[in-house]
Amino acid sequence: MQHATAVRPGLTRCLTLGLAALVVSAPAFARPTEQSAEDRQIALAVSLLMEKQHISQKHIDDQASERCLDSMLKSLDPLKLFFYQSDVEEFNRHNHELDDQVRGGNIRTAYNIFNRFLERVDERIDLALEQVDAEHDFTLKEEMVRDADAAQYAKTPEEAQEKWRRRVKYEMLTFLADDMDPSEARDKLRRRYTSIRKRWEQTSNDELLEMYLTAMTTGFDPHSTYMSPSTLDNFEIQMRLKLDGIGASLRSEDGYTKVHQIIAGGAADQDGRLKEGDEIIGVGQGSDGQIEDIVDMKLNDVVNKIRGKRGSVVRLEVRPVDNPKDLQVYELVRQEIKLTESEARSEIVEWGTKPNGEPYRVGVIALPSFYMDMDAARAGDPNYKSTTRDVRRLLKDFNAKGVDAVMVDLRFNGGGSLTEAVNMTGLFIDKGPVVQVKGPDGRAQPFIDPEAGMVWSGPLVVLTNKFSASASEIFAGAMQDYNRGLIVGDDSTHGKGTVQQLYDVAQLLFRLNKQKNMGAMKLTIQQFYRPDGASTQNKGVVSDVVIPSLTSHLDVGESDLDYALAFDKIGGLSHDEYQMVDSNIVSQLRDSSKARIDKSEDFAKDIKRINKFEEQKDRKTVTLNKEEFLAEREELDADKEQEDAFEEAVSNDRPVFDKEDHYNQEALSIMVDYLMLLKNNRVAIAR
Repeated sequence: MQHATAVRPGLTRCLTLGLAALVVSAPAFARPTEQSAEDRQIALAVSLLMEKQHISQKHIDDQASERCLDSMLKSLDPLKLFFYQSDVEEFNRHNHELDDQVRGGNIRTAYNIFNRFLERVDERIDLALEQVDAEHDFTLKEEMVRDADAAQYAKTPEEAQEKWRRRVKYEMLTFLADDMDPSEARDKLRRRYTSIRKRWEQTSNDELLEMYLTAMTTGFDPHSTYMSPSTLDNFEIQMRLKLDGIGASLRSEDGYTKVHQIIAGGAADQDGRLKEGDEIIGVGQGSDGQIEDIVDMKLNDVVNKIRGKRGSVVRLEVRPVDNPKDLQVYELVRQEIKLTESEARSEIVEWGTKPNGEPYRVGVIALPSFYMDMDAARAGDPNYKSTTRDVRRLLKDFNAKGVDAVMVDLRFNGGGSLTEAVNMTGLFIDKGPVVQVKGPDGRAQPFIDPEAGMVWSGPLVVLTNKFSASASEIFAGAMQDYNRGLIVGDDSTHGKGTVQQLYDVAQLLFRLNKQKNMGAMKLTIQQFYRPDGASTQNKGVVSDVVIPSLTSHLDVGESDLDYALAFDKIGGLSHDEYQMVDSNIVSQLRDSSKARIDKSEDFAKDIKRINKFEEQKDRKTVTLNKEEFLAEREELDADKEQEDAFEEAVSNDRPVFDKEDHYNQEALSIMVDYLMLLKNNRVAIAR
């Protein structure tokens, strides 16, 4: 199975949790104990695969060992709040031994590091809880280090205490800035810190193994990772867009499990009692099973208890959001849930005015990912779930309804199936190469549009942003190289130009076919190139017309990741030219868009926010003076802006296309200008 998925910096955990709110595998509710025989087998398999199949053809050596230790410490303690400097120095004395250990199937170092981490978590949470009850002077002129690279590990208990005094003071300040009562703020912080300790103590052997082996493999490139059994389950659900459960997306908040979204058509939606914002505090199996308290339980483990075989019963003890004192028990029958919010969706939007006075009609396709139900496809199911099949159906509907143009919205599309990226591109071109892939041997192989003819031959705009990655970049890059469509959005896309192969560990070790889930290795085996020969690696696909947006200024691109592979080029391939886009058209569209944006009050506010965001995000510290904090926050809260962008990236409840949004309105205006400039040249004909 080949994939062109992107792991987004800062979003990895959100993505896992967001999907875990729908499905996880077998429960693991205990702190790691010691390395098992299975751990050893998996470590051996992963190390062998890395050395034999990774595109770099590098060995697991001392450099990989150093990177592994560094990544492990960052994943556990990114802000350097828990470990002492002496802990890190102790670990570093063995930083050239990890490679030899992993190649021998030995991962005991992971347990040593993690057990020390749990000791420090206990100590630091005790400090934090003391500081929650302490009095803080918010008139003092003092700051807290917020930048991970600028932060230092504490050398003494006194330094650790001071770190946590400032940390608690900062978090208290954020609550007070929202006009929260101080006693309520203290209660929330007590819950938060207590929950942090409990969640780390619930880390399973599988999770620790995934963390450690991924720390080793991402030293080769950011996208080579070991996926534990539960992560593999989540990945497969993301690709096939269906699961068995109650149809509720959940989130964890300070130890409580809250309903984030009710999935349309699912069991919870049909029942009607469970609402967004409700707290689930207990779960029972069957109609008479004992209800188990789930407060402070990890989200993955909560979901595992709620998920189950379709037709079976689960009972939820719920604290309703609109009446928290009236606890309710809801009995629900699990069923198959189709994740329709994650599939291609469409809408016809009217905008602008034609010469005859009628509005232009733009068919918008929102595409969150490039998905394919691989198991169903392999089994020969003629109706397997597929991006290309869904988009083909939507385009045929547009043709039947006579739209003037099509807009494919790939914002926040992190990639998916390479096959689907190639096949979907074929819906917009007659024939020819879509992408080239190059493996360790240096030879490039073209992936060709397998089907002659176009489903949509009219004007095309592709909307992208910095979260558009991998398979999205294959599609956008081909449209640009063929001069087939106009690329509009952020300065450039994410910049992930690598292809991953998924290796099932159990099948690899024992030649078992789905008999046992031992996780999988997602391994970078190839780099891909556009038809004209340029890689998208690090540079992405540069937009023809840029619309100002905060996402363009977030440090979420491939080039922001540790150990990303380098950009390069290979020879281009012969292909059709459609002349639907040229430099003259692009220049005129840029000028017209800039003129509108310069007059727009909404974009003036956006640009002011962007400038303030750039100013704040470069600061290494944040003030703990309440007056200064409130003044800065009134202008802009950079942390909140970035958090909101990440939330949008993983959200599945966005509308197809919000016509009232000024950004979207500008995209539509660019489309109308484009149609007017094309005049009678509105059919893509190869030249």
